Amino acid sequence: MTPDPTRRTVLLATGAAALLVGCSEYGDDGGDSAEENASPGQELAKTSDIPVGGGTIFKDEKVVVTQPKEGDFKAFSNICTHQQCPVASVSGGTINCTCHGSKFSIEDGSVKNPPATKALPEKQITVDGNSIRLA
Repeated sequence: MTPDPTRRTVLLATGAAALLVGCSEYGDDGGDSAEENASPGQELAKTSDIPVGGGTIFKDEKVVVTQPKEGDFKAFSNICTHQQCPVASVSGGTINCTCHGSKFSIEDGSVKNPPATKALPEKQITVDGNSIRLA
């Protein structure tokens, strides 16, 4: 014979279930990845569209393109490595996730402000004349 659950046990189980459901919003979305949304050879932007010392987020392609120095273009996943929120802005030399405050370098995607502990994955792009394309 098993004892009936206590009020504390019921409350803890209910709270844990609610927390799990709330956190799952930013988890795996069924395998939808940047590679599935971005097509190789697809033009993302003109070089003049990417500000020097900043960058532009391409939400549909799940890519952030930055220009740390004049003529030096980089690309990274736009999905934060902390809890998979899409990053929200590029300013002050960082790619910024507003979900929990993580910031990443526009130069190499490295973490500049936690809670993220892993860099943004680099994406391959080509620059041909004034056109920036996915590689």
